[in-house]
Amino acid sequence: MGLATFRGGVHPYEGKELTMDKPIVLLEPKGEMVFPLFQHIGAPAQPVVKAGDTVLVGQKLGEAGGVVSAPVISSVSGKVKKLEPRRMVNGSLANSVVVENDGLYTCVPGMGEDRDPSTLTKTEIETIVRDAGIVGMGGAGFPTAVKLSPPAGKEIDYILINGAECEPYLTNDYRMMIERPTQVVEGLKILLQVFEQARGIIGIENNKPEAIRVLRELTKDEPRIEVAELLTKYPQGGERSLVKALTGRELNFDLLPADIGCVVHNVTTAAAVYMAVAKSTPLIRRVVTLSGDAFVNPCNLDVRIGTSHQELIDAAGGFRTEPKKLLSGGPMMGVALFSTELPVTKTAASILAFEEDVVGKEPETPCIKCSRCIDVCPSFIVPVLMMDYALRDDDKNFERINGMECIECGSCSYVCPAKRPLTQAFKQMKQVVNGKRRMAKLQEKSEKSEKTNAGGKS
Repeated sequence: MGLATFRGGVHPYEGKELTMDKPIVLLEPKGEMVFPLFQHIGAPAQPVVKAGDTVLVGQKLGEAGGVVSAPVISSVSGKVKKLEPRRMVNGSLANSVVVENDGLYTCVPGMGEDRDPSTLTKTEIETIVRDAGIVGMGGAGFPTAVKLSPPAGKEIDYILINGAECEPYLTNDYRMMIERPTQVVEGLKILLQVFEQARGIIGIENNKPEAIRVLRELTKDEPRIEVAELLTKYPQGGERSLVKALTGRELNFDLLPADIGCVVHNVTTAAAVYMAVAKSTPLIRRVVTLSGDAFVNPCNLDVRIGTSHQELIDAAGGFRTEPKKLLSGGPMMGVALFSTELPVTKTAASILAFEEDVVGKEPETPCIKCSRCIDVCPSFIVPVLMMDYALRDDDKNFERINGMECIECGSCSYVCPAKRPLTQAFKQMKQVVNGKRRMAKLQEKSEKSEKTNAGGKS
């Protein structure tokens, strides 16, 4: 296929050299474990344990709270201390199960046993994935089992595996492709078993030649799998950008990938599917990158979900100096950490710590109408106009000029010479529009209900 890419995008400093050659290191937790019941898109999980219960590794702490939801699984054995709201990385409160880790890691019966995926039906695979609590581990957190059962009439032509990892500094996916490539490929083969007519494409940016080489070698005899080399550019790993680059198909705000015949999974998600289906192991661990110039020892850690961020920071040797900027996620789309006493969740890809806050140092100035934001926007929209409407709280015109197509990638903010907080403003406006849409739907539903009740009266 050659080098595939998309229109727009930027080339920020990569910073991957800090950890790309650092092998994954296993970290076992010491303190109490916190398991938020809301680690995914959709409805929160509902608790199935109570204070005082003894739990095992692999035991459900929360059951899926709806069709679009996912269970939460204990990664340790021990005793449930309490159920209470706890802060998450984004600052929101989530009902959480707090477990006192006994350090024994006693597993539920059957966990870790080998299973032959080829003997399983599509329904059985979907059930295993659902019960394993697997969600999109690239950051989106969409329940994976839902993607395995698209609506009737949606024919899936492509299973796309996202190995781009375009966010600067992050190398957790890269290390998975280098150290655990078999899990990634076998996970994709299981997904292809569900969609018998689909082709599998693993997309990897060309700044990761070793990962491309390893995965091409593993898939050379797989007629339904291709490893595609992507041009290194941010946000190449964004769902819309990836779909466009690998298939040429267009995805917009009103569509899901399944609407255009695609299913997209992160490489780590594919590996989690393999572990659940072939190794009877639910989602209880993930790899997290700790990087940035403030860390003593930048590294990639394999950690149990529920572990405190502070334990990860300690494992990296702590900080050289107090960081001026501490992030969860990448520098382009990540969020500032307001505390280190927060639990690692299924979607926690990294902790970044920097000695200086370069962006915070530069003052905002008026727009100079340079159009750089338009040139780099991968969604073909006009950030300069969107900002004008955002400043006026004009959500109707924001929506009219396709502001809802913004993927919040931060490319416009990155290139803006005036240092305007474009992405933050667009994120807020999208929340306003979505809030009004939800209210309109509720009102419509209420009016229909009133009409129905009125019609039934004599």
